Amino acid sequence: MSTPTIPNKEGLVAFPHDGETYQTFYKIFGNLEGRTKPPVVVVHGGPGISHDYLFPLADLANQSHPVILYDQIGNARSTHLPDKPPSFWTIDLFLDQLENLLAHFGIEDEYHIVGHSWGAMMCSEFIVRRQPSGLRRFVISDAPPAIALWEQSFMELLGKFPPEVKSAVAKGFEDREGHWNALMEVHVVHGCRAKPFPQELEYSLLQVYGENADRIVTNAPILKGWSVIDRLHLINIPTLIINGRYDIAQDYVVKPFSDNIPNSKWVTFENSSHTPFWEEREKYMEVVGRFLAE
Repeated sequence: MSTPTIPNKEGLVAFPHDGETYQTFYKIFGNLEGRTKPPVVVVHGGPGISHDYLFPLADLANQSHPVILYDQIGNARSTHLPDKPPSFWTIDLFLDQLENLLAHFGIEDEYHIVGHSWGAMMCSEFIVRRQPSGLRRFVISDAPPAIALWEQSFMELLGKFPPEVKSAVAKGFEDREGHWNALMEVHVVHGCRAKPFPQELEYSLLQVYGENADRIVTNAPILKGWSVIDRLHLINIPTLIINGRYDIAQDYVVKPFSDNIPNSKWVTFENSSHTPFWEEREKYMEVVGRFLAE
């Protein structure tokens, strides 16, 4: 399945917020005008990375779904705000940005969302808090419903790596290069098993782990103590839950989504980790496309 390599449109959308105006960078694959199927808005992970690694989702444009990718506020090509205090960075800020994007393109009455990792966590909150009337279907890809489950799983999987990898991960940005190299050893097993490692994914990760990275969003306490488990019953639209067999989002991590979202189905990709849209790309698009068409 070939991806449209050049977006039909890309640019910036003004995002007014609390008396200031920021910019949201976006790319559109396929045509919003004259569309025959609802557009798909793809929401990236992090917090703090970029949309680039989700490029394979543009394949859905081949199924007549216009696809919108964008960078969240504070990240990549959207407005950076290094002087904002940690309290500025809230889940509602990112929900406001998403709503602004939907309104700008006039699609708020009918659309789908594919959220990956933090993007799915954020969009779970979008549904629970905002109850968007135009959202038709929701794909939760490789995400936890509580940050504690993610942290538990990551430490459990990290425990199987050599001591030098565990030590470098624990040191964090005290040794940035060592930290990055150690994380990549983990990522090639539990982040993306595709070979060669996708350049787009490396670029997105370097938005946080690179030498001159802007870590203001990543370092903000957006997900401190976060859980949506006790509110998942409020997700009232058809939902597809996806994870990979080698994912950090292990089965026990994503199970509360399946247990608590009334109209949901769950698919595990047996040859994938955290990015099955790279690792089993054609099958992923078939599964997601079929779900969106139901």
